[in-house]
Amino acid sequence: MRLVSHPILCNYYVTYRCNAQCGFCDIWERPSPYVTREQVETNLKSLKKLGVKVIDFTGGEPLLHRDIDHFFAYAKKMGFITTLTTNGLLYPKYAEKLHHNVDMLHFSLDTADKTQHDTMRGVPCYDHVMESIQIAKSLGERPDILMTVFEDNIGEIEKLYTDICLPHDLVLILNPSFDYNEVETGTSLSEKSLQTLTRWGQKKNIYLNQAFIQLRRDGGNQTDSPVCKAASTTLVISPENELLLPCYHLGTKGFPIGSNLEEVYRSTEAQKLVALEGRLPECQGCAINCYMQPSFATNVNRYFWSALPSTIKYNWIKGTWKSLIP
Repeated sequence: MRLVSHPILCNYYVTYRCNAQCGFCDIWERPSPYVTREQVETNLKSLKKLGVKVIDFTGGEPLLHRDIDHFFAYAKKMGFITTLTTNGLLYPKYAEKLHHNVDMLHFSLDTADKTQHDTMRGVPCYDHVMESIQIAKSLGERPDILMTVFEDNIGEIEKLYTDICLPHDLVLILNPSFDYNEVETGTSLSEKSLQTLTRWGQKKNIYLNQAFIQLRRDGGNQTDSPVCKAASTTLVISPENELLLPCYHLGTKGFPIGSNLEEVYRSTEAQKLVALEGRLPECQGCAINCYMQPSFATNVNRYFWSALPSTIKYNWIKGTWKSLIP
């Protein structure tokens, strides 16, 4: 049963450029422009009319955009829930400008070991994350630690949780790794690791969408009966001001937006791709978290019920649950 028939999330790529070089990501390798103020303001108005509730200004590293604070202020003024994930390198520069305008502030940190984290990220950013935590807390923000979990760093969860998250009263978000395109993310998470993640997800101040675990056990999205609703739940806007369908990672087609996102999204050509969400050959076995999470939230099935407790837990902690009620 479909609960919501309109998009609820926008992944807004303000640039693909990044000041890190993570081995498990290829976005930073792409040439990229920066979105403009006019494009963002126009598109946010259309997103509001389309029913979108959550804006994730992303990249690349979103804080590389010199107008990023304006984007967040404008989105908050319009009543959107806002999300930012950053490697921390530029957060100290923008912290005061972003104050009160980011509902879900995530600092990427994959281990409590400085050398290991900096190696994974390709640049020395560990110290900047620690500084960012202190600055955010001093401003009254409630940042989270976002840990991308692989087979070779899953043993770091305990130290990250006990040494960094608990002392600073931070939520630890466990983000199971996923494969896409030609990116090498290492060995897939084993059943033992999935069990370990499940146990950690039950602890205080840890968020893990348990439906992610079930989906991996099921072999990911199945094209004959797709759980993925990427194109109908999530709008993806590129730095070139294009609507990407069915999702960023497939990028089957980019539709130039111009000044009318609503018209473009509702066009016959775009809706043909929306109808193929989760059914394309490339969709077989997909387990990309950023599209599965809204998919789980809008369709009542076993993944919906598996995701519900952790979703309620996190939004209760963050105080964003009221904004999610229709």
